[in-house]
Amino acid sequence: MFYRPDQGHGLAHNPFKAVVSPRPIGWISTRMKGVGDNLAPYSFFNAVGDDPPLVMFAGDARDSIGNARAAGVFAVNIVAEAAWSAMNATSARVAPEVDEFALAGVAKAECETIDCPRVADAPATLECVVERHVELPGANHMVIGRVTGVHLRDDCLRGGRFDVTAFVPVARLGYKDYAFVREVRELDRPG
Repeated sequence: MFYRPDQGHGLAHNPFKAVVSPRPIGWISTRMKGVGDNLAPYSFFNAVGDDPPLVMFAGDARDSIGNARAAGVFAVNIVAEAAWSAMNATSARVAPEVDEFALAGVAKAECETIDCPRVADAPATLECVVERHVELPGANHMVIGRVTGVHLRDDCLRGGRFDVTAFVPVARLGYKDYAFVREVRELDRPG
């Protein structure tokens, strides 16, 4: 099968997100002065550089994108399997003044390098300063952030390494599907 996205695929469900998978989930937390705290999952999220460390998340111009742009900061919380249901609850479209931390029963803590909340028991949190906002085609926006602080949960550190099998990260697939990382294999690069 071949299809051109602008001409449709003829399938019962759009395969694009299933093809580009698994995608890590950035559970983005932001704060808007005078409005409140926000927490929402983004599967269009990834690391885009390591020196300096840079991450991005993208979506429509709802609360997280707008808050990050206005405040100049955001935090990326990594989603563990144990938080899967709470993460899903924070994907609800609610009014900007609704605190999704409270809505989903997620414990909140303050970041160290930025004025922003974070998920208190996340396996890892990346504190970020907005480097760039990019308007993309359609209703899409991308925010790129420079990581200024990293929280690692102590029980996820094993032998001097951050061990994802200690918390089982959640990844987004297509449709309503998710994946859980339970197995890791090492492979040396040649030469």
